[in-house]
Amino acid sequence: MKIALFSDIHANLPALEACLKSIGEQKPDAVYCLGDLVGYNIWPNEVIQEIRKRGIPTIAGNYDQGIGLQSDDCGCAYKTESEKEMGKISISYTNSVVKPDERAYLRTLPAHIRVEFQLNRDKLNLLLVHGSPRKINEYLFEDRDEKSLLRIMEQADADILCFGHTHKPYHRILPEGQAEGSHYRHAVNLGSVGKPKDGNPKGGYVMLTILENSSITNKNSIQAEFIRFDYDIEKAARAVEESPLPNEYAEMLRRGF
Repeated sequence: MKIALFSDIHANLPALEACLKSIGEQKPDAVYCLGDLVGYNIWPNEVIQEIRKRGIPTIAGNYDQGIGLQSDDCGCAYKTESEKEMGKISISYTNSVVKPDERAYLRTLPAHIRVEFQLNRDKLNLLLVHGSPRKINEYLFEDRDEKSLLRIMEQADADILCFGHTHKPYHRILPEGQAEGSHYRHAVNLGSVGKPKDGNPKGGYVMLTILENSSITNKNSIQAEFIRFDYDIEKAARAVEESPLPNEYAEMLRRGF
């Protein structure tokens, strides 16, 4: 089974359109979206409409939650006063343009999606969250201590944990022991469709492959392919510059940070 997973579109319609085109070419068996449809660009309604039109199962991101509740807080961890001020402009702008029907949709999005497979007498749990199983806006960065990440996954009963929020893609395979036949858990960060922060301005998503012989005791039997795609970055950046949003967001798109 091939499962396409993407996250963090952030109202970037050109990036979403290119992402969905690329996914269609891959012909996956299932497609899921892990949230943050809105914020930081001018197309929140159009992005929501595209997701709904295609019937893509979607969970709420922290920005979706904030806009759904018409809050002035997106749950974002801004580090500087400048970032906080830009963030206030972004959420205020997004709240001002999102339509009632689209806002109502954001309020209905679930917090997570769990898919249970039965393979080779093994139960294999795939858990889809936005930030972490514990909190919608918790950041699970690649350098998180292995014991901490394992504990989070064990408590959530997740053999494969897929998430976004940091906008930085990675795949970590975590063994629960050193012995042969140990239980392996997979932590997969999808990166971002519309606002990458890993220095690569191309959008990204993950193609997860689970085969009939995939097993929790064979670390290589579950594959996560990171796919990057081109899109019209200048169109998205110019849209920011021609809107009330801070111009800094346009430069972030161009540079991928």
